[in-house]
Amino acid sequence: MPAPLLMVLATFLFATMGVCVKLASEFYAASEIVMYRGLVGMAMTAFISRQRGLSLRTALPGMHLWRSISGVTSLCLWFYAIGKLPLATAMTLNYMSSVWMALFLLGGAVLLGAQRLDWKLMASVLLGFVGVALILRPTLDQQQLWHGLAGLLSGMLAAMAYLQVTALGRAGEPELRVVFYFSAGGAIAGAAVTAVTQGGLQWHSAWGATLLLAVGLLATTAQLSLTRAYSTGKPLVNACLQYLGIVFSFVYGMLLFKDALTLSATVGMLLIIGAGLAATLLRNKAAPPPKDSQFNPAES
Repeated sequence: MPAPLLMVLATFLFATMGVCVKLASEFYAASEIVMYRGLVGMAMTAFISRQRGLSLRTALPGMHLWRSISGVTSLCLWFYAIGKLPLATAMTLNYMSSVWMALFLLGGAVLLGAQRLDWKLMASVLLGFVGVALILRPTLDQQQLWHGLAGLLSGMLAAMAYLQVTALGRAGEPELRVVFYFSAGGAIAGAAVTAVTQGGLQWHSAWGATLLLAVGLLATTAQLSLTRAYSTGKPLVNACLQYLGIVFSFVYGMLLFKDALTLSATVGMLLIIGAGLAATLLRNKAAPPPKDSQFNPAES
């Protein structure tokens, strides 16, 4: 498939995964959903790696550990936010990762003593946070501030995970190996958190088990499609198409969950999309990352 079609497919699958996470949240804690998502991801990537003759042995266990800590924490917070907030709102807050990346770039420039900062990049960051304020305003009215902050924090940690994924890519780690160890980290951390906070695993109904399996299959398939699209397509085109995930989530939320998004939340989403695209374009001009490392950090 051409890269643009792969990108559209990936965003649709991620949005559909969000629907399954929201439905599964009625029966399972976010940590347990993360655990099963990790188990399915491990099985799929191990199978594909075996088919391709790729060894999963790594010489960089420390880098994988730090990448898993940030990525799994981001995923847990994201799944928690999906279960508590309107679907499009939770998805949009996680997509703030591009704006957080721009903020990290500006912070690094300040620490290195830069005499001048990129005012366009600063403007994109400010625009993104104006969008966040507009999105979180309805959550304040509904006493859901913590849920909104969890979604926002998931985007920040996703940006940190992106940096670590980029470092792993530059160190020569294939993306399947990175995904496998991330999935393993999710399975282990999800099981541990579930044991501590829930006292053990929930019993499964046929519907619940189907939702958990769907989350893992959709997430891993979307992830592989996204990675393939970024490795063969144009990064800026892919970045633009990636925000279709918010549109798909908006439609799902309206049709399936009767989510009533306010005008301020809708304007906030549009501002975050615009800020994210601007930040991606400006950041790539300043320091273009390797093409094979540009995939969704929260789902890699």
